[in-house]
Amino acid sequence: MSRMTPSEAFVETMVANQVTDIFGIMGSAFMDAMDIFQPAGIRLIPVVHEQGAAHMADGYSRVSGRHGVVIGQNGPGISNCVTGIAAAYWAHSPVVIVTPEAGSMGIGLGGFQETNQLPMFQEFTKYQGHVCNPARMAEFTGRCFDRAMSEMAPAQLNIPRDFFYGDINVEIPQPQRIDRGAGGETSLNEAADLLVKAEFPVIISGGGVVMGDAVAECIELAERLGAPVVNSYLHNDSFPASHPNWCGPLGYQGSKAAMKLIAKADVVLALGSRLGPFGTLPQHGLDYWPKQAKIIQVDADHKMLGLVKKISVGICGDAKAVAKALLSRLTDRALSCDATRDGRADEIRREKEAWERELDEWTHERDPFSLDMIAEQASEPDNYLHPRQVLRELEKAMPEDVMVSTDIGNINSVANSYLRFEKPRSFFAAMSWGNCGYAFPTIIGAKVAAPHRPAISYAGDGAWGMSMMETLTCVRHNIPVTAVVYHNRQWGAEKKNQVDFYNRRFVAAELENESWAQIARAMGAEGIRVDRLEDVGPSLQKAVDMQMNEGKTCIVEIMCTRELGDPFRKDALSKPVRFLEKYKDYT
Repeated sequence: MSRMTPSEAFVETMVANQVTDIFGIMGSAFMDAMDIFQPAGIRLIPVVHEQGAAHMADGYSRVSGRHGVVIGQNGPGISNCVTGIAAAYWAHSPVVIVTPEAGSMGIGLGGFQETNQLPMFQEFTKYQGHVCNPARMAEFTGRCFDRAMSEMAPAQLNIPRDFFYGDINVEIPQPQRIDRGAGGETSLNEAADLLVKAEFPVIISGGGVVMGDAVAECIELAERLGAPVVNSYLHNDSFPASHPNWCGPLGYQGSKAAMKLIAKADVVLALGSRLGPFGTLPQHGLDYWPKQAKIIQVDADHKMLGLVKKISVGICGDAKAVAKALLSRLTDRALSCDATRDGRADEIRREKEAWERELDEWTHERDPFSLDMIAEQASEPDNYLHPRQVLRELEKAMPEDVMVSTDIGNINSVANSYLRFEKPRSFFAAMSWGNCGYAFPTIIGAKVAAPHRPAISYAGDGAWGMSMMETLTCVRHNIPVTAVVYHNRQWGAEKKNQVDFYNRRFVAAELENESWAQIARAMGAEGIRVDRLEDVGPSLQKAVDMQMNEGKTCIVEIMCTRELGDPFRKDALSKPVRFLEKYKDYT
């Protein structure tokens, strides 16, 4: 036991959990602790807006595999973080949000910046610790950090602002980490028996493969089975794209090769995937989910097993440990799929080659609206670019070891067809939360965690407008990143619904903007405007070179046509029916 202040206990417990960076905005509610961050080896990175801080903590966590930490002033500073913590929740990121609150003697009196801060986050955290006495500061702080890691989800540490002061006797708790096992013997044996008999096995490599550092084991399993491997939705970094068994991602704007191959499966091994509903929807006109296949689902959370898709075997376990356990059960057994291994390899190669040819030829969207928009653009002074051509050129110019974050939106979602990675912890999206303004602050957090890696974000006009002020964070605090902004002057994803269902009646869909590159330069960053296809790749390479060699943030503004890809959910809307006379034409 040592004598110290609660602020010291709070900081020392963070040090015990290897915290070196915290994202947020300074505030009087935690100033006593903030005063000793620097001598403790903790850097507080001031941001422009607290939502950005929460996204940065998420990106930091997803790259490092450690805690991301966010803090802010009680009341409005904390409420600003809700959206960012929700995104971290759906990304399974062990983010700790520290929420100083109104003083204990004023709670309930309606004082300045007072609100009940626990209910705000109850849907988006797996643990909420409220410091009910200053003497328990270290206890609750340590428990929040432990639970964030054990649950792989955000945890909230709520602290009345007067509880940072005083003196207490305290022992700083050491971190507790849980070893995750391979699941039950019965379920493992049942899964192995299904794989032994499989004629056309397919592996879905999910987010659990990334979080569990299980890519090598997934590769071994794929090679033993001769199985095609598809990425689960928005986990394009869960299997190396250069591997001959890799087939690309499922879900919205995913790989046709992946979809056609999994449609033929008689056994599917979903390794580290919750099989979320958005990631298994029909796409490209393909209803590809294999209705008759035996499904083996592996997830560290038993509540996910069989939740979305009917399964034959559910294994509650760590993706890495399960893959090893299955490999050991398959090593000395004759597999039915061995006889068709060569033919399956040829089929994988043919489908991938066909998909690559289609992407090469798919230079613009082909629906009538997009063709009209392309014709309309021809009369404008600038030669705007087709988004798919842009995405292909960006793919070709991607540096090695790159980290990419994508925002929500039409062009960013189409990018799912073009983003390929060689190593895990390289691709970050807002997952099922799907909020705008995600990508740029997230890639800033990722860069803080891995300053040696190139960091690139994708955003459209709408999402960029929500997040671009964090350019000041990059400039002020020397965190160089590259942002690609698709300037197509519209809320593209929702506008596509107005095209398909509302007879092109565009309400609140248009966005007229000044030059994003000029705005970037006004904020102290570099800005490049691109309106020729041949300049796309070189501009990205120039921006990354400035990032890595000159320490400069650069915004690459790409002038795009207004053509649009498929909507997110073709099943989400239907043609409207109007009953009132004055609305009769709106059908």
